[in-house]
Parts: sequence; structure tokens; C-alpha cells
Amino acid sequence: MEDLMSQAIDLMVAGMGFVFAFLVVLVFATLLMSKLLTRFAPPEPVTPAKTPRAKPKAPVSVDPDTAEAIKKAIAQFRSRHKK
Repeated sequence: MEDLMSQAIDLMVAGMGFVFAFLVVLVFATLLMSKLLTRFAPPEPVTPAKTPRAKPKAPVSVDPDTAEAIKKAIAQFRSRHKK
């Protein structure tokens, strides 16, 4: 029975050792690839800055009273939903 337990412990230690060694090699390989890519990869293309969109203007046909009611409703909504 004791021989079986010592073999099991030996097998467990060997397995955990191999997994640990593989993970260490994997970390160093990833670091090496990252350094190589930053050194030899072409630079990313520069994207042009986005131009701001012009705000759509309200049609002239909106009644001033309606526009005032809309402004008050927006102000009330924003006051209730502040973050």
C-alpha cells in the first residue's frame, strides 16, 4: 500500500511540475512574441479625425409655443435623469 501511495505522489509531483514548466515557457514565449511584434510590425495607419456633424436645424414651420413646450419637456427630463 505504501508503494502505491509513493508512486501516486511521485506521479502527481511530476505532472504538476510539467504543467508549471509549460506555463513558464508559455509566459516567456508570449513576452518574446510581444516584443518582436512591437519592434518589427509596421505602424498602424493613421485614421483621419472625424469631423463633427452639423446639428439639424428645426424647420421654420414649428410654432414658437410648441418649441417652448418641447424645450421645457427636455429640461424636465434631463433634471429627472441626471447621472
